[in-house]
Amino acid sequence: MFPTLAFGLLMLFVAARYALRPERRFVPLLLGLGTVTLASGALGFVTGLMATFRYVGGVAPSERYVALIGIGESLANVAFALVFVVLAALAASVGAWRIARGHLAPA
Repeated sequence: MFPTLAFGLLMLFVAARYALRPERRFVPLLLGLGTVTLASGALGFVTGLMATFRYVGGVAPSERYVALIGIGESLANVAFALVFVVLAALAASVGAWRIARGHLAPA
């Protein structure tokens, strides 16, 4: 989750900067950071599933339901990434709204 945190915070910073002063140069950076944030959340999910399924074989058959707990814990990575993306999208929407209203930053 640390890579998701790092990329997500960076994306939020850029999105806030774009909301305050919308400039075209930030759009590709926002898209790239959004992609990396989602990808790192997905990677955390996949590696969590891999760890869960690797160790579920050592659990008694009657207690293998614990794999569901591991899957749920792994999904926290995806939720974490999605929170960052939603917050950044809201901030970027403020920047887009400012552009639409004619509040462009001077070049």
